[in-house]
Amino acid sequence: MNLQIRPENDQDFHLVEDLTRNAFWDVYQPGCTEHLILHRLRQSPGFISALDLVAEDEGVIAGHGIATRATVTDAQGTSHDVLCLGPLSVDPSRQGQGIGGSLIRALTDKARALGYRAIVLIGHPSYYGRFGFRCTEEWGITMPDGSCFPEMMLVELYPGALDGIRGTFHPDAAFDVSQEEADVFDLRFPHRDKHITDTQLK
Repeated sequence: MNLQIRPENDQDFHLVEDLTRNAFWDVYQPGCTEHLILHRLRQSPGFISALDLVAEDEGVIAGHGIATRATVTDAQGTSHDVLCLGPLSVDPSRQGQGIGGSLIRALTDKARALGYRAIVLIGHPSYYGRFGFRCTEEWGITMPDGSCFPEMMLVELYPGALDGIRGTFHPDAAFDVSQEEADVFDLRFPHRDKHITDTQLK
């Protein structure tokens, strides 16, 4: 494998959306919405081109990762800039080869170089824990409704980056999509049947 991490460009967009669709299809729900979320993130004010990366192996895109602007709002109503990582996608036929990890490390390094303080995500603790992510509860950061759960994780990009910052996490509005909207967007791609599986989120 000769993996290269590079910025995504306009010519990659549809292919990467299809890769994202394939990576998430039937994983957390019947079908998925992540490819539409990605499509909308690129058009959002929170989009950062330097943090929109593809992993390419011998000219073939095998994975993609993106981090976008988000905020933590404290009790006084002050918003503190952070990043939200995701969707992170690897071609299903290439999973388990370290491609996702390479993208996470590249995004983390670039975000640190750009001066961001932290990256927040929703993901599997057993996977993202390998890269230093820990539950946001340690920092007193919750969802807007006050909830927190093990899959809500963050990593500080420098020591003490979140000292004195507690509050609610607010990702980009592009993450708020309905299944109906995703179904309409899905018409741009080859048909796939949806399935209910035992591993999907209840």
